Amino acid sequence: MVAKGTTAKQSAPSQHDRQQKTRGGAPRLREVHDRQKNLAAESTPAELNQLIHERMRLAIVSALAVNESLSFNDLKAALQTTDGNLSVHARKLEEAQYIACTKRFEGRVPKTEYRLTSAGRRALEGYLDHMEALIRTMRER
Repeated sequence: MVAKGTTAKQSAPSQHDRQQKTRGGAPRLREVHDRQKNLAAESTPAELNQLIHERMRLAIVSALAVNESLSFNDLKAALQTTDGNLSVHARKLEEAQYIACTKRFEGRVPKTEYRLTSAGRRALEGYLDHMEALIRTMRER
């Protein structure tokens, strides 16, 4: 019996209950974990470029890879992001020397142009090679 305004405390599932949930062909949690661990070891995650792996930065680098250069406003519109978000991520890529930023004025209006550097292109190609290798590994299984 539970007093008004309180809830009954449920006990943890028994060993028997946990074993029943893993029978019937479903993989045990340990087996899934071991497979993920082995895959991670095979894919050498150290090679994955974490700077480019972030979604917005990958989008910036990819957009610049297919365009000689893009203005801040064109890039912002293409990626459907805010001024602040684009500025922060572009600055990180600029600090890594993956993109170059040129600022100028047309009359009194500031114009910011971005282009992909050769280091940025190499980083993107390395990232794509790594992702393709991961995909191949998964498809071969």
